[in-house]
Amino acid sequence: MIILKSKREIEYIREAGRITANALQLMKKLAKPGVTTGELDQRCEEYIRSCGAFPSCKGYYGYPATICASVNEEVVHGIPGRRKLKDGDIISVDLVVNKNGYHGDSTVTIPIGHVDPAVLQLLKVTEECLYKGIEQAVAGNHLGDIGHAVQSYAESFGYGVVRDYVGHGIGTDMHEEPEVPNYGVAGHGELLEPGMVLAIEPMINMGTEKVRQLKNGWTVVTCDKKPAAHFEHTVAITENGPEILTLPE
Repeated sequence: MIILKSKREIEYIREAGRITANALQLMKKLAKPGVTTGELDQRCEEYIRSCGAFPSCKGYYGYPATICASVNEEVVHGIPGRRKLKDGDIISVDLVVNKNGYHGDSTVTIPIGHVDPAVLQLLKVTEECLYKGIEQAVAGNHLGDIGHAVQSYAESFGYGVVRDYVGHGIGTDMHEEPEVPNYGVAGHGELLEPGMVLAIEPMINMGTEKVRQLKNGWTVVTCDKKPAAHFEHTVAITENGPEILTLPE
């Protein structure tokens, strides 16, 4: 069942989303060569708790950390730890914050030092895919319009659009209905209505769309070991168009 949010609930989600966005800005500043993914995770959790909020992912089905820290060919759900970032890496930091029982979810992929121009283009296009999807998050459109916008743009560059992991509704639960695929047919799928709040999150691979999960039961990597990028915002569908709820102060 899709739960439509009131204007008051959307403001609660925005409050959580603002903390999420501010924390990701901190990650952008701290993510440098020589820094470990575990250090990023610790600093992020400290910041979130200083805001009177909680990391939604920590403990979720046993997940051990605050952020998902996915490096290079890791698509999603990379577990932070002792790995040191190095020049030329990229890292996707996926973060969900719980404030007053409502969740805000956002992701950025951060270049570390001097990154190959072809990989920087992947990041640029993936972020553009996010905004092309958001443009379609309009009352009266369909879920397929969002997915089609993302898919058609990414594939025009020859990139692979991940099928196995998708966006989702969000509110008092981190993952709510509906699923929000990054592929689809325009005009098909669930009708979009004011009050829907969606986590739109293109996951785009430089090569194949195919992915696999590692033995740790969490981390997902590209099957061809080529880089992946991931950008995400929490978006409210309103009578006046889409409204991004995960923006920094």
